[in-house]
Amino acid sequence: MTGIDDREKGFEKKFENDQELAFKVKSRRNHLLGLWAATQLGLAGDAAEAYAKTVMDPAQHPHGDDDIVKKLTADFQAKGVSVDAGRVRLELEQFGAQARKQLGAS
Repeated sequence: MTGIDDREKGFEKKFENDQELAFKVKSRRNHLLGLWAATQLGLAGDAAEAYAKTVMDPAQHPHGDDDIVKKLTADFQAKGVSVDAGRVRLELEQFGAQARKQLGAS
């Protein structure tokens, strides 16, 4: 039975590692998106980093990507920046690919 137990533990460890990597990729993606959005809003330096952290915070986005898109489009609209939800989703996808590449999760 030890062979089966070892195999099961190996699958569990792989699953755990995959989940951790997925979390890191999503967090990095959201940070990159937040920095991009901050630039669109005219923020720089510490203000841009603070804004990016609000985009990264999963507690502020319980429904995931849809909440992030809504937040950014609302922020853009409030500042008179003409970036729509489609563009935000495109950037989200592109930053996802960039984050996967940066973290070696291709």
